[in-house]
Amino acid sequence: MINPPLDALLKKVDCKYTLAVFAAKRAREIMSGACPLVESKSNKPVTIALEEIAQGKIRYQRTKTGIK
Repeated sequence: MINPPLDALLKKVDCKYTLAVFAAKRAREIMSGACPLVESKSNKPVTIALEEIAQGKIRYQRTKTGIK
């Protein structure tokens, strides 16, 4: 079972590709020494990043509408 559920995560972003990039970027920040914003049972950076997204602790801002 995936925790947090994928359905809950996809409600926080516009598409699954944004979710993947967003979670990966935050996981790299956590691995570099950034403090996690949530208490987690897991010590894996990607899981912590996904839990932060699910709880609404971090948000993204799209900088471009498309590639030309």
